[in-house]
Amino acid sequence: MSLIYFTCWVDVFLSLNSQILDTNPALYFHLQQQKLIEFIRQGRITEALQFAQDELAPRGEESPEFLAELERTMALLAFDSSSSAPPAISELLSPAQRMKTAGEVNAAILESLSQGKEVKLVQLLKLLCWGEGMLAERADFPKVCDLALVPIDLGQLEAFRSIFKRD
Repeated sequence: MSLIYFTCWVDVFLSLNSQILDTNPALYFHLQQQKLIEFIRQGRITEALQFAQDELAPRGEESPEFLAELERTMALLAFDSSSSAPPAISELLSPAQRMKTAGEVNAAILESLSQGKEVKLVQLLKLLCWGEGMLAERADFPKVCDLALVPIDLGQLEAFRSIFKRD
């Protein structure tokens, strides 16, 4: 994700519902933190320092939680490469960090649309597991969670699909 792409992504997000960031300071901080990480990733150190000073330092003064995150992010500047940084620091440059921020954005969008913080499928799977737990106390049955661990035979999958295929 380049900084330009990330900035466009944030702009689209803000155009959907600018009030989301007003009511969620942690999300706003994490979006700004991700922007700082992208500056650092691209080696734009002067811009990163200016951005951190202008945008993130005031947030860090307001909240100890944000200050700790800002310090951890700024520690990226102390290392020549992510491989020389401790794991707690270098993980900020990993795709997982981007996914974490994107997940927060998705949850905020869903919540703003009165859809809850999780995708419906995740909610259904949690409900299914809870139901299986309740039923397991009373009966022995094949659990869906157990079936999910079984390797899938692609031939059987294609046969299954052909049964339900619409003409």
